[in-house]
Amino acid sequence: MMQKVLIGLIATIGSFLALILLQPSEYRVSRTTVMSAPAPDVFAQIDDLRRWQAWSPWAKRDPKAKVSFDGPASGKGAMFAWSGNNEVGEGRMTLTESQSGEHVKIKTDFVKPFVGTSYSDFSLKPEGGATSVSWTISGQNDFIAKVICMFVSMDKVLGGEMDKGLASMKQLVEADTKRPAQK
Repeated sequence: MMQKVLIGLIATIGSFLALILLQPSEYRVSRTTVMSAPAPDVFAQIDDLRRWQAWSPWAKRDPKAKVSFDGPASGKGAMFAWSGNNEVGEGRMTLTESQSGEHVKIKTDFVKPFVGTSYSDFSLKPEGGATSVSWTISGQNDFIAKVICMFVSMDKVLGGEMDKGLASMKQLVEADTKRPAQK
């Protein structure tokens, strides 16, 4: 009897491990919105990491996080580091590619609460007087991430935050577009 229970337990654990290993080793989440603002105005919000504090959903989760900037003010090589509460953790973002008014690529290295790397890609496409903005976050799922993804959808977790960020950015750039020019 005990032998059958042990065999059943081993089979259950083996099945669970096999299910984990079959989970995707990569994730990719994308969101797109259209902003009633010219591409250069939208690009400025993404390319200058100092501006992220105004629209990033993660900055709003811990407004008291310690932040620092290094490298150029914007463009390739600009860096942003943060250390905050358990919701935002600790890490560093580095702009790896920047094409004015078209796209920005960012590498994010997380230190806490987990070690990992993700990549963000922002693509901008002018549409008349508006700009279509696509934000994609991608990365690798290690064993622990595969376990978590069995119960929590990366699309729901990251996608919801990306939706909030794009909505905040949209509100900022559209409000700036409506303001009269300063003389």
